Amino acid sequence: MTENIEKKWQKKWENDKLFESDPNDKEKLFLTVAFPYPSGAMHIGHGRTYTVPDVYARFKRMEGYNVLFPMAWHVTGAPVIGIAERVRRKDPWTLDLYENVHKVPKEELPNLADPEYIVRYFSSEYNEVMHDMGYSIDWRREFRTIDPTYKKFVEWQISKLKDKGLIIKGEHPVKYCPRDKNPVGDHDLLEGEGVGVNELTLLKFKMDDKILVTATLRPETIIGATNIWLNPDIEYIEVDAEGEHWIITKEAHHNLKHQIKDLNIIREVDPNDLIGGFVENPFTGDKLPIFPASFVSGSYGSGVVFSEPADAPADYIALQDLKNNKELIAKYHLEDIIDDVNPINVCSVKGYGEIPAAEIIEKLGIKDQNDPKLHDATNELYKVEHRKGIISEHIPEYGGKKVAIAREEFKADMIDKNMATTMYDFAERPVICRCGEDCVVKIMDNQWFLKYSDEEWTAKTHEVLNGETIIPKEVKNNFEYYIDWLDDWACSRNVGLGTRLPWDNQWLIEPLTDSTIYMSYYTIAKYLRNMNADDLNPAFFDKVLLDIDSDDVKVDDETVKEIQDEFNYWYPLDWRLSAKDLVGNHLSFLMFHHSAIYPKEKWPRGTVVFGMGLLEGNKMSSSKGNVILLKDAIEQYSADVVRLFLMASAEPWQDFDWREKEVLGTKRRLEWFREFAAKVEEVKNSPLDLTNIEKVELNRTIDIWMLSQLNQHIKEATEALDGFQTRKALQESLFLLKKDVDHYLYRVKHLLDSQDPAIIYVLSTVLEAWIRLLAPFTPHTCEELWETYGGEGYVSQASWPEADESLVSPKIEKSEELVQNIIKDINQIKKMVKGNVEKIHVYLAPDWKWDLYEIAEEIGKPDIGQIMGRAIGANIYDDKKEIAAVAKKIGREMTKTKYVGKIDENQIISDAIDYIMEETGDKVIVHTDDSYDPENKARNAMPYKPAIFME
Repeated sequence: MTENIEKKWQKKWENDKLFESDPNDKEKLFLTVAFPYPSGAMHIGHGRTYTVPDVYARFKRMEGYNVLFPMAWHVTGAPVIGIAERVRRKDPWTLDLYENVHKVPKEELPNLADPEYIVRYFSSEYNEVMHDMGYSIDWRREFRTIDPTYKKFVEWQISKLKDKGLIIKGEHPVKYCPRDKNPVGDHDLLEGEGVGVNELTLLKFKMDDKILVTATLRPETIIGATNIWLNPDIEYIEVDAEGEHWIITKEAHHNLKHQIKDLNIIREVDPNDLIGGFVENPFTGDKLPIFPASFVSGSYGSGVVFSEPADAPADYIALQDLKNNKELIAKYHLEDIIDDVNPINVCSVKGYGEIPAAEIIEKLGIKDQNDPKLHDATNELYKVEHRKGIISEHIPEYGGKKVAIAREEFKADMIDKNMATTMYDFAERPVICRCGEDCVVKIMDNQWFLKYSDEEWTAKTHEVLNGETIIPKEVKNNFEYYIDWLDDWACSRNVGLGTRLPWDNQWLIEPLTDSTIYMSYYTIAKYLRNMNADDLNPAFFDKVLLDIDSDDVKVDDETVKEIQDEFNYWYPLDWRLSAKDLVGNHLSFLMFHHSAIYPKEKWPRGTVVFGMGLLEGNKMSSSKGNVILLKDAIEQYSADVVRLFLMASAEPWQDFDWREKEVLGTKRRLEWFREFAAKVEEVKNSPLDLTNIEKVELNRTIDIWMLSQLNQHIKEATEALDGFQTRKALQESLFLLKKDVDHYLYRVKHLLDSQDPAIIYVLSTVLEAWIRLLAPFTPHTCEELWETYGGEGYVSQASWPEADESLVSPKIEKSEELVQNIIKDINQIKKMVKGNVEKIHVYLAPDWKWDLYEIAEEIGKPDIGQIMGRAIGANIYDDKKEIAAVAKKIGREMTKTKYVGKIDENQIISDAIDYIMEETGDKVIVHTDDSYDPENKARNAMPYKPAIFME
């Protein structure tokens, strides 16, 4: 039934073109979300990504904005090439992944050997699922990044950057797939997204006519080198490196051969033959022994490590382990060597002694070289020494210099003397291309690069950032870091789908470079999709997007004017939404490119950064099969339940966790909402007409309280949604409002069958506003309820409910709180009282205590002397001793009690007396004085806190 309702409204919206947005006289709002790379099925993580902008778009439409929310498909790059290749090879893992995780029918699998078929198949599926989710997208602006018209736009964009000198040809290290013979970006990877490339120094330790080269981030610590580490369980080889014979691992050769030309293998080397021998420290000339160590990785750096145990926790603990391992010492005949090897001080840092590594190992309780805390110790010490460390005074030439400065000077000096060179490696592994190949770092010497290192461009990009609203605001620091940190970026590829460089046709533009200003293409896509791509020359885009006149424009003036007006109406982009892992690339690139191409008034205005998705506490991963497909979730729970859960489980920038038990709870809440609507009509006992609610003057406190709460929730939900706080908005507009409605229904339960006009008015008013409040989150359900109960037109086009501040009353809220606290206090006291209770006496605070509270509130702090002085001066009460006692009590409670002014406690309790007596089961008598007070309880009465006596 739910599925039929959802299809019904999706069809109606489509037929009536409800979300097609054209320029008009309303204030515009243009938001986009990162377009998907459709190389697999849509899962619930994608569901969260695309539901957030849809909720915001629907909310803003209801607020009266002209909203543009478009969608397209990012299909350029090498990922689909790799997938198609694996399908062609009939790779079992790939075929299983696409059949059982992405749910591709078996008969369709062979078709995935064509990369363009993959793109068509999954972008069509994405489109269908987005329709099923009820997204309010203007589909006239849909495109794929291999469309001929879009390619013309990309050619124009990349040419503008080159004309400004921001694209250069040069030599640079890049992530590279040896199989595809192509640089790769994060979107080309199966594993290793976000992994950085480190520049390492290769230091040359001579051993006769061979050289053991060690890779390090800290070349300056060679001064304190005590030994070399080799892993006896790894394959080592001897290679010819421009005439030098290096010893490295076989795995290291796989990476290094892409950086050093003609790095040919001479022979295999048994590390056991080297352990126990000696090398020469190139800086000090000292002889250093070679020791065995299991922690040495064959794939990182060169697979050869020099040991500096004073500042490297791994070296320190490995040396201690070896000294305690009599078996290894005997095996390699190290008895006469090992005892003489001890840490040598190199670095001085505040808070640490001579051997910092030893201290941090003791501090973290690290037991051996396999302890996982060793990684943390290394990172912590590296950072503190880099930031605050000083080379110790006893070190010649470099003593007294800051570590960070000495490192660069030392490295340059060693390279100049041919005692060292540089290499590049990934900060961590594995880094695996989508084709299945292990990636390497390659020095590209004929590659095209974007000059993100350009200082002037960087400064201008900071201006873009400073003009934006960043949500959450703390992410702005990340942007500042990455904008400064970004180095030149390889912007071309050999293999993949996409647009070729207009000035160097052998290269394709890489997928992050072709997707930096495509938001502007959305604004004009509905025109361009039906135009001849050959007519879209640079002059056309110059005129439309930059208002640069030219005689070379091939499109007629009237059409150009219409397209240009549309662009100028929608641009700049108001909000860009994307995942936090794109802050360091796509989202920063977007700012760089806008600053270079567009004038300041066209720069983006805001960015919202998303968290990641978890499934039952574990990270979602399509490649590992740990996902739930969005279409399956819709089929099992309905689109509205999926939307509601995704928006309620976490704020967009927080990680969310899909848990089946909690999704079922969300489903029950939505069912309750539908049942509540039916209940309102049942209470009225005639058909509801939400367009014509008969207004009633309210006298009962509880009725006034319900409308006060409703308007307070509307106010809070509106403020939350304005800041993209979908979870907080739902807390207010669903969960807390439901709690208040449940309470109201309970309070008036004895009147529900009486067709009480006030109750009918209150419940009808609540329902009418509530349907509109939830419409951005659960649009299908709300459209159905709106139609069923007499709403006018589409609720999607109804106005957003406005909070009536005049109905929000802290005093009314305090009044209901008073009633509930009296019931709670009576029932608690009854548990402590022995014997039967016949009557309950409730004593209200006299006027002078209210006056005293008012004085305390005006003073604003628990200053007893000042409160008493003002009270005595105002002559509020004759008994000064009593004033002092109450003033002390108020002083203790005023920070905990929210004082909203005097309320008519007698009237409030009298209104609710039947309810109070029903809840307590006893007769309740209210006293406004102490004329009957056998136990002297009346003196304990305080504002908001009546005294109670039972007899």
